[in-house]
Amino acid sequence: MAENGEEKLLAMARHIARTLGHNDDTMADDILQIFSNFDGRFSRDKLTDLDDPRPSASLQLSINSLDRQISQYVASDHPIWADSADSSAFLDSVDELIATIREWTPLAAADKSVSTCLVRADELLQQSMFRLEDEFRSLMERGGQSFELSESTGNLSFDSDDDEDEGVIGNGENHHQIPVAQPISEYDIVIDALPSATINDLSEIAKRMVTAGFGKECSHVYSSCRREFLEESISRLGLQKLSIEEVHKMPWQEIEEQIERWVKATNLALRILFPSERRLCDRVFFGLSSAADLSFMEVCRGSSIQLLNFADAIAIGSRSPERLFKVLDLFETLRDLMPEFESVFSDQYCLVLRNEAVTIWKRLGEAIRGIFMELENLIRRDPAKAAVPGGGLHPITRYVMNYLRAACRSRQTLEQVFEKDSSSSLSVQMSWIMELLESNLEVKSKIYRDPALCSVFMINNGRYIVQKVNNSELGSLLGEDWIRKHNAKVRQYHSNYQRSSWNKILGILKVENSSSSAPNGAAARSMKEKLKLFNLSFDEICKTQTPWVIFDEQFREELKNSVIKILLPAYGNFIGKFQNIPEIGKHPDRLIKYVVEDVEARINELFQGNVAPAGGGRK
Repeated sequence: MAENGEEKLLAMARHIARTLGHNDDTMADDILQIFSNFDGRFSRDKLTDLDDPRPSASLQLSINSLDRQISQYVASDHPIWADSADSSAFLDSVDELIATIREWTPLAAADKSVSTCLVRADELLQQSMFRLEDEFRSLMERGGQSFELSESTGNLSFDSDDDEDEGVIGNGENHHQIPVAQPISEYDIVIDALPSATINDLSEIAKRMVTAGFGKECSHVYSSCRREFLEESISRLGLQKLSIEEVHKMPWQEIEEQIERWVKATNLALRILFPSERRLCDRVFFGLSSAADLSFMEVCRGSSIQLLNFADAIAIGSRSPERLFKVLDLFETLRDLMPEFESVFSDQYCLVLRNEAVTIWKRLGEAIRGIFMELENLIRRDPAKAAVPGGGLHPITRYVMNYLRAACRSRQTLEQVFEKDSSSSLSVQMSWIMELLESNLEVKSKIYRDPALCSVFMINNGRYIVQKVNNSELGSLLGEDWIRKHNAKVRQYHSNYQRSSWNKILGILKVENSSSSAPNGAAARSMKEKLKLFNLSFDEICKTQTPWVIFDEQFREELKNSVIKILLPAYGNFIGKFQNIPEIGKHPDRLIKYVVEDVEARINELFQGNVAPAGGGRK
């Protein structure tokens, strides 16, 4: 009987609610809520008319039940994922809510009450997603902290080379110690940046958020956390975050240091950090390829742009020849890492990063070609003002030849660079620079008024050029014909020297047969005059040429021996004839300043690069 009375009471309450709210489902629902709050017998489950013919009745019942289940977790002050049972129950409720919305959405257009219920369901879903977003962020942060403190980071963290005591900052206060890395010799390493259990939890949350249409929000939370980790990892290598303008204002010495760090950081990023982030994205967003690709791009974009912008700043900066070798380092690093760019940034979201890497790599190639053009201009502009003392090696010759030899150590890279420019090749470029250098040296040789010294200058510089070309990559580029041709040029300079220095003396020593038989002592007077003239000329040459320089010791000896070879026989023959002329007198040796050995000794003193020794003839 009591049960029958309670049933009548419940029926009356339902009737009142329907009557007062017959035009407004929300009002009816509010009235039922008032009854439920007034008397425990009027619970929402009991008051809801299971026989209500409206389609929204069962939907409303489901939403009410899900609201109670979900709200207790949404309002909780404690992390849901601190308890596996709570997290599992919360995800089950979210799954049911998503399924309910998906099931009833097709009916919303035809039934206003269903549409009203779905609005409430969407609000509940949004609250659930906000809480899932918070839980996702909390798991990311807690997981990252546990990884940083684990032993696995001991050999995977990288510090800069600046200071040994990086853990001590300021006035000796101990701050967070950055783990010190062992040197990396191989890059086949993948970092599991989060514990596996955390990754599984994140994956479960990501599935719900993407399914509910909150994939971008999930990706944003993920990328903001991982981006910070990635940027910190790169900054530990000492690579500064610089704009292109800031790079252009830096002294070259500082830029060189930054390039060394850039090479290290870029290899680390492309071979270890980025692949590890790709793997982590794929695990967290397993089965959600679009979300994984978007998240990965957002994580790596900032660090990638930082690395590429620095290389771009160098590529569009000064083309000073001294920069060649560091620009080659940048070019070779990007070239060698291009397969990694292709594989790691293979999805549609990363296409712009991949294309930018290729563009900057090509721009570095253009910079290298531009540096060689600037080297040509440097040679052309080098002034022919002051002569090098003693006809020695000119600084421009030493600079250019050592520069080209060093550059040719990267021959394969340079050939690749010049292949991009169909108008030239590396061998053509080198030949052209050598031609410019030789033309410049010929102009500089004209500064010397003495033709012999002009020849000595060309001997020194020509000999140095050939030596630097021989047995080097530069020589293989220029070819054997080039080397033979320039050896012949050096020999020609040698001949020019002998002709301009010693032909006149050889002419003095030449004795005509007719003069030896001349009457009245004419032969004696002629021979005495010739001897006197020889002594004067020989002394003058020795005085002048002793301070001259032949830098190559072997060639210096060859040059002196060649002079000895032509001069001593002529002088010996002359002295012999001089001594046999009767009119000379009984003691002809008194008139001879130099014996043959003295002449040889004086010749051996040539090209010492210092002041001529005192004395001269025999003692």
